[in-house]
Amino acid sequence: MAQTRAAPAEPLALDVQDWGRTEYRSAFAMQEALVRDRQEGRIGDTLVFTEHDQVYTLGARPGAERHLLLAESDAASSGIAVIKTNRGGDITYHGPGQVVGYPIIDLGARRDLHAYLRLLEQVLINTLGTLGLAAARRSGKTGIWLGTRKIAAIGVASRRWVTYHGFALNVNTDLAPFAGIVPCGITDGTVTSMHLELGHAIDMQEVKGLLASEFRTLLVASAHA
Repeated sequence: MAQTRAAPAEPLALDVQDWGRTEYRSAFAMQEALVRDRQEGRIGDTLVFTEHDQVYTLGARPGAERHLLLAESDAASSGIAVIKTNRGGDITYHGPGQVVGYPIIDLGARRDLHAYLRLLEQVLINTLGTLGLAAARRSGKTGIWLGTRKIAAIGVASRRWVTYHGFALNVNTDLAPFAGIVPCGITDGTVTSMHLELGHAIDMQEVKGLLASEFRTLLVASAHA
């Protein structure tokens, strides 16, 4: 007997979840469960926030492993896991003080991953602008930048047009672990954080609230474009 697919949730609704501090592998498994739920129409579009335990993640770009400057054993002795992922992009670092966003979004009606990436970039640019930082795209580079200083990384994947993975914004992040990698394979730039740029600690909850608001606004706009 054929199974009837559940009616999809209202496409412009956005459920925002905050998972708090998570271990990367556990968070990835939870992401995959949400992707399956979104594909089957059991949930609507969802934006997840989390803050990972220390980890270097290697994306699907060929040669990403060459940009890990430490032996994995040395990284482990510093409390930093090394994990291969299936997102786009190169190698990056996640850790405390960083807001990681995982949008689980059904693009089936639009089927334009490039437009979705531009949307993610604009969410970050608008949020940073609200908080006093004139961030921008950088020609030929991924992520969001202040000049040649990278403040946010972006790496996504999709499965049957449902997105997962997402972005990582350095808010109050300790930048020292970035010295153990060539972040995102970039050799003509550095990394920075909101804390470093603004000179004071930033309210993480305020940042998440602004990100969620911008994401919801731009998602609605893209649906009507």
